Amino acid sequence: MSERQKIAYQGEPGANSDIACRDVYPHLEPLPCASFEDAFAAVTDGVATLGMIPIENSIAGRVADIHHFLPNSGLHIIGEYFLPIHFQLMAPRGASRETLRSVYSHVHALGQCRKIIRELGLAAHTAGDTAGAAHEVAQWNDKTKAALAPLLAATIYGLDVIAGNVEDEAHNTTRFVVLSKTAQWPAPNNGPTMTSFVFRVRNVPAALYKALGGFATNGVNMTKL
Repeated sequence: MSERQKIAYQGEPGANSDIACRDVYPHLEPLPCASFEDAFAAVTDGVATLGMIPIENSIAGRVADIHHFLPNSGLHIIGEYFLPIHFQLMAPRGASRETLRSVYSHVHALGQCRKIIRELGLAAHTAGDTAGAAHEVAQWNDKTKAALAPLLAATIYGLDVIAGNVEDEAHNTTRFVVLSKTAQWPAPNNGPTMTSFVFRVRNVPAALYKALGGFATNGVNMTKL
């Protein structure tokens, strides 16, 4: 029996990146990596066939470091996925709103769930990622500590959901890009196609203006610079 191909992501099992991997490539085995650099390396070194990397969030904006890793990685963007982001307030079994005193999660998650944190008067503590926070809270087994993480993390680590979908904004969405060592060129008649690329201009007046002018005169719409 052949080994399942893998798709790398940053974070622990139950993270939003893990959910994106399962949604788009259910036939691939999600491979958790400690850092974005490790996730890129897993694809570059052939440990994983693909990588699922968050690139921007509708509330928090651009994901730090990704735009620095991409140009030198030698990897190709072959797809994208938009994942609606939902956070659950979770804690060990037996905990309740009344017992909670502190909450742990990624800095972006804490910033996107200010209302519930303020409502319950919780002390917010930063963790490396959402699922990692859930894992730690489960290990501590302290009814005063909670985590903000996806529902999958509660299932994996055996935590109770104290409050569901506690994100401040309903339209909270993260855009992921799918990375591969092999480029996949769309067919000429495939319809509207999004392209990402890196270019440099000389340090002279109007260099960027002239570079962008070519897009306008050829009817190419730019979604982000």
